[in-house]
Parts: sequence; structure tokens; C-alpha cells
Amino acid sequence: MKIHQLRNATLVIESGNHAILIDPMLSAKSAQPPFSLFRAKPRRNPTVELPNNANDILSKVTHAIITHSQTFGIQALQHTDHLDQDGETFLKNRNIPIATPAKDADYLRRKGLDVVCDATPWQRTEFAGGFITAIPAQHGHGWIHKVMANGAGFVIALSNEPSVYVSGDTVLTDDVRRALDELKPDIAIVAAGNAKMDVGNPLLMGADELIEFIQRSPGQVIANHMEALNHCHIDRTQLSALITQYGLGDKVLIPADGETLTFAERITA
Repeated sequence: MKIHQLRNATLVIESGNHAILIDPMLSAKSAQPPFSLFRAKPRRNPTVELPNNANDILSKVTHAIITHSQTFGIQALQHTDHLDQDGETFLKNRNIPIATPAKDADYLRRKGLDVVCDATPWQRTEFAGGFITAIPAQHGHGWIHKVMANGAGFVIALSNEPSVYVSGDTVLTDDVRRALDELKPDIAIVAAGNAKMDVGNPLLMGADELIEFIQRSPGQVIANHMEALNHCHIDRTQLSALITQYGLGDKVLIPADGETLTFAERITA
């Protein structure tokens, strides 16, 4: 298995003839407005370009998972850091089959996207030659998550490959703990950017939650969702220092944009 980190939460999981694109934000640097004006420097998003090898990686894509997209069905509130206009165009032009939380499925179909899997929490469903299980995600602490695009993480189990849990945009909840404890993913991908809007509590896990997530994870952890959006307040260097402080450096990978991580096939009995 290969996991290609593109930018922010956008990555591709490649196994054999299948390549699953996660949360495509494919727009050019500065194509979107700032997500924070006061808590962070009001830079336009994305704050960096896609890596030079992005087109080569995207050419392999056969399927896609969108962890969350809409709030109240309002286009202006779409989470464009997980599905932007360029991402929509890519998916439509290539007629890519998509899995997404059931609450988002009709919204994406109205956009002309090929949603083939309306994922229901904790229900194991066939997808991309394997199985996926949706895990409820809470996008923020306190009241703010009620107006955010709460979606789902996904545990992806492909034949003879390590299982992968993509957390999606979430804080640490009992559902996230249950996914780690019961489904025991070999690889857990966590959104680590500590995003904050100008009002309300953080939208992603804070330092203590990240450490618990890493400690609870049964296998390797990959951290992403950093250094591409103006409202994310932790970068790769800061995260590396944090996990080193807790003696977890050997357990966590923090890939650069454009980096490919390779994992051995699972050996079955």
C-alpha cells in the first residue's frame, strides 16, 4: 500500500488497481478567501500550491471518499478545504465513484457527483474492492460543531493491506476512541492542524487530545491537515516537538506535501 500526501487533508490511498482520493481540495494557491480574519493572519487559502507530483498521483485515482461537505445544504457553507470547485470538477469529469456520509449524499448528487455509497455510521460497506466503515465525527468543541459540517471518519479495509482509519475533521470523542479500540486500525490518519475560526472553540483535536489519540492507536499514526490553511494553528515543526516530548516520535509520521509513504502488505494466515 502507498499513501500519497497531497496537501492539507487531501491524500490518495493506493492499493493494486485501486486508488482512493480523500477530500479533494485541488484549487490553486490563494483561490479561496481566508477562513480566519482575526485569530490568524488573514491569508487567502490554500496558503500553498499543490506539490509538483500531484497530477501524476491524481491520474491513478479510481474512487473517492468525502468525509464532509455541507452544512444545512447551503453552497456558501460548503467546506471547501475538503471539497472545492476544482475537486468537484475532477470528480465529475472522471466520473469517480464516491463514498460519503449519508447526510451529504443527496447534496453531492445534486452537484452531479457519482455517489455510490451513502455511508451509515458503524455499518461495514463494500467499496473499492474492500470495505469501509463510517465513524461519526464531531467537527469542533462546544456549540460551534452544531453549525459546522459534521461528517465521518472512515476505516478502510482493502484485501491483504493494512487497515486505515482516516479520522476526518473531528475532536476526540467516544466514537473515535471506539474506532481505535474496537476496529484496531493498523494505520490512523489524524487531522492535526488545531483549526480555529474567529469565534468558538477549536474545530480539531488540541494537543492533549492528539497525544491520547496517538497513545490509543494500535499502530502507526500519520498526521496531516497542516500548513495549508490560514486558520490552522499548529505546523509540522511544532507537532514534531510535541510528540517528541511524549516519547512518541517513532509512532508518528508527518509527511510533507507530495511525499509517498509505503506500507507492507498484511500477511494473512
